[in-house]
Amino acid sequence: MAGIMSALMACTGGAIMLIYGADKAGFSQSELISWFFAVYFLGGILNLGLSIFYKIPFGGAHSITAAAFLTTGMAQFSLNELAGCYIMSGLLIALFGFSGLFNRILELIPKQLIDAMLAGLVLKYVIEIVPAFKEIPLIGGMAVLGFFITPKISSWVPPLLGVLIFGIVGLFIGYDFPVINQASFSFPQMVTPIFSMHAFFSITIPVAVLVLSNDIAVGLTALQKHGFKPPVNHTLIWTGFVTMVAALFGGHAVNVGGMMTALCSSEEAGAKNRRYWAAIYSGALVAIFGLVAWKAVVLIKWLPTAFISLISGFTLLGVLLSSLRSAFADSSYRYSSLFSFLIAAANAPFIGISAPVWSLLIGGISAKILGESIPPKKKQPRKTKLKKQTVEAP
Repeated sequence: MAGIMSALMACTGGAIMLIYGADKAGFSQSELISWFFAVYFLGGILNLGLSIFYKIPFGGAHSITAAAFLTTGMAQFSLNELAGCYIMSGLLIALFGFSGLFNRILELIPKQLIDAMLAGLVLKYVIEIVPAFKEIPLIGGMAVLGFFITPKISSWVPPLLGVLIFGIVGLFIGYDFPVINQASFSFPQMVTPIFSMHAFFSITIPVAVLVLSNDIAVGLTALQKHGFKPPVNHTLIWTGFVTMVAALFGGHAVNVGGMMTALCSSEEAGAKNRRYWAAIYSGALVAIFGLVAWKAVVLIKWLPTAFISLISGFTLLGVLLSSLRSAFADSSYRYSSLFSFLIAAANAPFIGISAPVWSLLIGGISAKILGESIPPKKKQPRKTKLKKQTVEAP
């Protein structure tokens, strides 16, 4: 069950996010199918192989946060340029693994600023829940009902699954489905990469940072929390190499997932020495989903646009909440986190550089200028002299 739940996390909201991004970028049906195959089939195989080889529960497919970021800026680049960006992202991740500098590099960028940027990026998707609810009130009401009822039924089942199930029930009750087009088989397409400096700074670096900080770092931390000793450098190296292969088919990232790994490695997945089987089931299901991408894409596109926006918003609701909490919990980064959040939320590229890059840059500069990177010194309590007291002997 833990493996099935883990696979559902990747194959529901993550799949809808890819379709949303492909529509924004103007991808063709065959290009979208190739993207699906690259990230799901190779993502399932990567985590399946790591779990079997190391006997550690690695769960994942692709980076949903990176996919959300791409929807804001990928339209200005061709698919060939994007493939070049993804190859460079994979190379950067692999280099971090070879050098062993992963933790040191992340320390240069305050996590509060990364989380503030991420919160700004996903904010608009969460806000889309409101107009989507207005457009399909019955279906939206059922989805919201599922969000609140599911935790009451079982704390182990994520609320997103309740949103999906109740939302689908609402679809069958109050939506007239159009005639579905016949799904025609399509092979994954090879993409010839094109490398450019502009795309490197606008796409490559943000994607690599998001994958490392919001997916791999979270997944490895979850494994350590549950008593496992994951091979950090080897995980980065394999992630980087497989991402480079996926890029040749248009895949943006193939990596260990944070929440999926946390679910497969938790106590709910069973005895510690058997938990890697949850990740094996998860990886196998994700890989199968990638193999039938040519049918899955047609079925998901059959859904109304408002429903896709609704599910996308609920998918990123937890990401928004955790990012806001992390970004603004530390008072030493108040203004720099706020600037990063607002710039990312505005999503206005300037001189050809995407808003997320400006978000981190302006946030980092403002932190240095305002001295917010230096934690405030705690006031030492005053020492008070105690008066000597004489005690008479009884």
